[in-house]
Amino acid sequence: MHRGRLALGAAVLATVAIVVAWLVVDRTDDDPVSGPPAQQAEKVPLAAGSTTEPDEDWVTRTAADRQIPVRAMQAYARTEISQREAQPTCSLRWNTLAGVGSVESAHGTLGGAGLDAAGVPSKRIVGPPLNGENGTRAIEATKASTALHGDEEWDRAVGPFQFLTSSWEQYGADADGDGVADPHDIDDAALGAANHLCYRERDLSGDGWVKAVYAYNNSMAYVEKVRGIADSYAK
Repeated sequence: MHRGRLALGAAVLATVAIVVAWLVVDRTDDDPVSGPPAQQAEKVPLAAGSTTEPDEDWVTRTAADRQIPVRAMQAYARTEISQREAQPTCSLRWNTLAGVGSVESAHGTLGGAGLDAAGVPSKRIVGPPLNGENGTRAIEATKASTALHGDEEWDRAVGPFQFLTSSWEQYGADADGDGVADPHDIDDAALGAANHLCYRERDLSGDGWVKAVYAYNNSMAYVEKVRGIADSYAK
């Protein structure tokens, strides 16, 4: 995340916003319809602030249709529901989270990893050192960042949503109620990403979508890539 800055011209912003605005329009057949809270509560705790679970059949069917791991799809749907309850004006939809998750880590499976029942990759997904080379910013490691990725010299992006330590400290969350806000946990990371995207009361149903994804990674090429994937998932 946050690898460089490009100018956001008003014309470009408006053009892309028109294309992506429909992504967050409600669709009855693609809505993570809520079921009774007890439906899956014994397997994984509900996201913080959420009172309902996404329908299990919907999650399984949608994951298969979009070729997304079921455990990741579950996290995206839960996060949409919890954000709809916590920040309804943001209009965040699951397909936007899935678009970001796909680009950042192939839904937590990058490098041959797999998500376990708790939503944690079988091996940690850690980005390259941010040492000022290969187009990266130079960000020195801190004690907190080293605890997340093990590098004592340079910071690195971590987890399914590739959070930098500073961003995680600002947006991170304990979505599954296990007492730890863990960027390596896809439930926590998805909610952290939602907090990032919805920051400053953005409305993702309009041009706020482009601004939100651009803020997540300052690159219009990144915005276009996420848009294309999120668009395909919405269809």
